[in-house]
Parts: sequence; C-alpha cells; structure tokens
Amino acid sequence: MLQGTLPLDFSQCQRWRNGCERWRPAGELFNPRYASVQRIDTATAKAFVQDHHYSHSFPASRVNAGLFVKKPFQKEILAGCATFSVPMTQAVVPALLDGLQPSLGVELGRFVLLDEVEANGETWTLARAFKVLREALPAIRGVVSYCDPEPRYSKTGELVKKGHVGTIYRAHNATPRGRSKPRTLLLAPDGSVANERALSKLRNGESGANYVEVMLRSMGAEARRLSESGADYVRWLIDTGFLRRKKHPGNLAFSWNLK
Repeated sequence: MLQGTLPLDFSQCQRWRNGCERWRPAGELFNPRYASVQRIDTATAKAFVQDHHYSHSFPASRVNAGLFVKKPFQKEILAGCATFSVPMTQAVVPALLDGLQPSLGVELGRFVLLDEVEANGETWTLARAFKVLREALPAIRGVVSYCDPEPRYSKTGELVKKGHVGTIYRAHNATPRGRSKPRTLLLAPDGSVANERALSKLRNGESGANYVEVMLRSMGAEARRLSESGADYVRWLIDTGFLRRKKHPGNLAFSWNLK
C-alpha cells in the first residue's frame, strides 16, 4: 500500500437517505439519551442498506449493528447501520493488518446513518458498533475499511457523490494505510459503479445473470438482442457509452487493531 495524505474536511458529516448522499454541518450535538446500538439480523440490515446507501448493494456480512433512536413522543426508528463483512479477497486483512490471518479480520463494509442523525452521532455509533462486533465475534483481532475520495457524477454532469477522506475513521483512531490499487471503474448513467462481479455473471451466463440484466434495464439499458451472448451484451453497453470507463486512483484504506 502506498502511503499518502489528503486534506481533511471537518466541516460536514456524510449521511444517506433513499440512496442520496446528504450532509450535516459539523458541531451539532447528538443526544445519546435517546439512542442505542444493538445487533440486528442480516435481513434487517440488508433492507436498510439497500434502501439508503447510494450503491444499493450489501456485502457478505458477518455482524450487523443498528442505531436505534427514540425521541420524545415519537416511535423508535432504525436510523443507522454498521455492517462488518467478509473482505473481497483474503489478501486484504494481512495487507492492512501487518500479516494478520484472514480469518481474524473483518471489513467495515457499510456504515450508513440517516440524515436526521446529528453530526457527532457518528463516532458514538461507531464505538458501540465495535463493541457489538467484539461481543459477537470475540476472536476477531482487526477491522479494515475503505473510503472513496473521488467525487462521482452522473452522465448529465450532476454530482451524485462527494469524495470523502475517512474523517470519521480517523476520529475513531483508525490507522491510515495509504491507497488500494488504481483501477478502472465502469459507471452507469446515474453515476453508480457497475459491480464487476455482477457483470462477470452476465458475461459468463452464471446464476444471477438474468437479475443483473434486469438491473441494467432498470437503469435505462436497451434489452439484449436475440441470441446475443452476455459477454457481447456487456461489450456493447461499454462500446455505446452506456457504461462509462473512469480511471480511479484507488480508495483510501484504514485499519483498527482490536485488543
């Protein structure tokens, strides 16, 4: 991993609502009197993350922690979710945690708070989510996570996601670990990243290929032609510009060592 630093922005705190990125001004006071963080089941976490995170995707989770808020005279709501998941490859944990065995580490794959959660609710929630992780998986010795510093735009030029530099991770005493490897992304018209694993299913005709095609159609892609292979269809979507190539310098990486 290459080491590097970026300017920190402490003026805003990232939030989500129905797939759209929101921001709260720093300096707000979060009242923990009305909040709790509890372990939640995978189905509940998946529904929440897919509804609110811009990617509308959910990783292979191992433990999920939910932020519950009940303000006076209001119903209790699920206002946030931290998902500790299986990293994309077994090389991630040893690379970011000084040779730790892959089975002893997890990834903070999703951390989503609704836009009604005040700014400093992030560190409070994350600290208690880590406690949930320790109680559920006491053998775990490390956590890794990534954030994307690059802004993302729709095909029409609309800003759909600001870049961010892991301010909340740093505030929770994460160790910066440089960047992941540079890569080329394929962006859908709405600015979302086309998942390479999903596209691979479509290219190779694997289980789930039809679902991937339906998702692409829902984004505005034309239907696959009669007798056209999945590989030819994906290539056509790229050649016609429906899926746009974008060079990416790599995400910022962070780690936590758990005692």
